[in-house]
Amino acid sequence: MRTRSSTPSDSQHRDNIQTMFELVAPRYDLMNDLMSFATHRLWKRAMVRKAPQCSGGFAVDVAGGTGDIARLLHQRGWNVTVCDPSAGMMRAGRPRQPSEISWVAGLGESLPFADASLDLLTVSFGLRNMTRPQHALAEAIRVLKPGGRFICLEFSTPAWWLKPFYDWYSEHIIPRLGAMVAGRPEAYRYLVDSIREFPDQDTLKEQMQAAGFADVTYTNLSFGIAAIHVGSKTS
Repeated sequence: MRTRSSTPSDSQHRDNIQTMFELVAPRYDLMNDLMSFATHRLWKRAMVRKAPQCSGGFAVDVAGGTGDIARLLHQRGWNVTVCDPSAGMMRAGRPRQPSEISWVAGLGESLPFADASLDLLTVSFGLRNMTRPQHALAEAIRVLKPGGRFICLEFSTPAWWLKPFYDWYSEHIIPRLGAMVAGRPEAYRYLVDSIREFPDQDTLKEQMQAAGFADVTYTNLSFGIAAIHVGSKTS
């Protein structure tokens, strides 16, 4: 995985990502359906099943975008807040989600929540877009209560026999879809590059453990194209 030093380029990278999501927000969910043949919906449901049924617990979906994870968590009894740096993404999703869901602007690396205030923190396809993912993991530890759970759904490294086909699809099809549907091929070129740079399953597990999470496990989805990582805060 490439690392980014603490330089002004961090701020520029963050601004570029936020601008990109503002531009693609109106067709973001449609593009996800097309790129994954709607499989992302099954992945997200599998992720949410890692969260217990709850009555009144507090959950935040970081980089929550248009609120699809928040809706699923709400259906399982959670009090949910979407936290995302893109006003455009939240604006696109808010009218379609239950009114009980809260929305707040914020970065994963600097969450606007008090220490030990949350029972659950989730992030779906957002960790790799953060300038400093390790800081985001440390923030997750900070805001979770003892016994709180962190669940991350992200693209990962597919099985060896699938990887050549997956790489070809990512390289040649996804940017073309981005051009045709969203009018933003550069945004989906970034998507492909960010997936390639992101750690594999075991490396992310190690990073979560280094951040302080206990009982870290992962579950591969679609032969490793995506993976769900789960960890807990012990104290």
